[in-house]
Amino acid sequence: MQDLIIEIMNNFGHFGYIGVFLLITIENIFPPIPSEVILLFGGFMTTYSSMNVIGVIIASTLGSVLGAIILYYIGKILNKERLKKIITSKPGKLLRLKPEDIDKADEWFDSKGNKTVFFCRFVPVIRSLISIPAGMSEMPMKKFLIYTTAGSLIWNAALTIAGSIVGENWTSIVEIMDSYSHIAVIVLAIIFIIAIIVFYTKRKKKNPKISK
Repeated sequence: MQDLIIEIMNNFGHFGYIGVFLLITIENIFPPIPSEVILLFGGFMTTYSSMNVIGVIIASTLGSVLGAIILYYIGKILNKERLKKIITSKPGKLLRLKPEDIDKADEWFDSKGNKTVFFCRFVPVIRSLISIPAGMSEMPMKKFLIYTTAGSLIWNAALTIAGSIVGENWTSIVEIMDSYSHIAVIVLAIIFIIAIIVFYTKRKKKNPKISK
């Protein structure tokens, strides 16, 4: 994947900004593509090409926002009512969720959504996927764009500048980011498991029949 990204960006030559923009847009839609490779290599490219740091930051941030908007509207299409129909169907009942659980999650996102969208832009994989629940809860587009742009700008600027500073050693930062990504995924998995346990524990206390 890393070699393919580098090849694509090099092939754009003087139009490297377009390569950064397109790759970051795709990365936001398909999270497995590593944004850190794109941004760090983009920063490195500023040391030997006509590209500059500001241009890479702007191109990558525009790509981040465009990708986030696409996922936002996917979430908006898969709205609360459709999700409720899914969980009340026969396959959905296996999840043991109720329509009111969806309402509670939506209310939580309404109150915490701004901070969530902003801070999740610094978490691998989740940084892209957070746009879907934002769309599902119909978070106002203006707020969504403000917090998405702010979070993306900080993330993109940090990695691009780092790439320009370390130059040819940019891959050493990728290794550090890989470790960060693995730790972040493990922590999120643990939090998710704990949340599920707490959720079903509370449900059982309210409704003892659920365990039967």
